Amino acid sequence: MMDAIFVLFGEGRNLDPLQMSMRSIAVFLIALVLIRVSGRRSFGQRSPFDSVVVILLGATLSRAIVGASPFIATVVASFVIVVCHRVLAWACMRSRGFERLVGGVEREVFSNGQFNAREMDAALISTTDVHESVRQKTGSRSMDNVAAAILERNGEVSVIRKQA
Repeated sequence: MMDAIFVLFGEGRNLDPLQMSMRSIAVFLIALVLIRVSGRRSFGQRSPFDSVVVILLGATLSRAIVGASPFIATVVASFVIVVCHRVLAWACMRSRGFERLVGGVEREVFSNGQFNAREMDAALISTTDVHESVRQKTGSRSMDNVAAAILERNGEVSVIRKQA
């Protein structure tokens, strides 16, 4: 049995195409399970907090495919990353302060016809960035119909139009 697994999956960096293909299939299925364990949050909202999981899983699991790290150790490390994300997400749900620390806060960068320089400086966003978001979201170059622009925690600018 172990010989058959070795023949199919290989060991170390000297892998033939069949072994890398088998590892790819296994890692794909493992990644699907890990994504389900991680939850929709990490692959839907794309906040910096969530993006860390995506980047780390990709980097870690790729090592299992090419044989750069031991297969089982790589899968276990990936599982630990997902568990850490779940624990932090759970803690964020329970504590607003912790959520602000990990996930950040939204910033109202434009309201009542004025740019909020303090919020923009804190977020490292320029008026040009806000104007670009307004053009993309409203199709207009004018800020006249904009009640507010809010830099969300995921980095997108939400544009709230004035009531007609």
